[in-house]
Amino acid sequence: QVRLVESGGGLVQPGESLTLSCEVFGSALGDNTVNWYRQPLTTGRELVARSFSRDRTLYVGPLKGRMIGSRDNLRNRVNLQINSLKVEDIGVYFCNAFDVWGQGTQVTVSS
Repeated sequence: QVRLVESGGGLVQPGESLTLSCEVFGSALGDNTVNWYRQPLTTGRELVARSFSRDRTLYVGPLKGRMIGSRDNLRNRVNLQINSLKVEDIGVYFCNAFDVWGQGTQVTVSS
């Protein structure tokens, strides 16, 4: 049974960066597609990035241009670095792959 575990969220000040990680348990990451979603406080989940393979990541939405995706197949992990964080980036960030969702990691931006 595949399980995804996100980490790396936290409280930061505007302009700072965070690197979120999604670790895959129960299957090899390989070239499987891994999606990143953000869920703000009052709306539903929205896709922010899609990692197709080690060197291919599609970025969408208002965080586009401020994210860098990467993969570590040895550690079975996909990372998402978010730079220049803004208050409007606040939310729970989830990864989704193998038809499974992780539990999410909270990102809070406040001065």
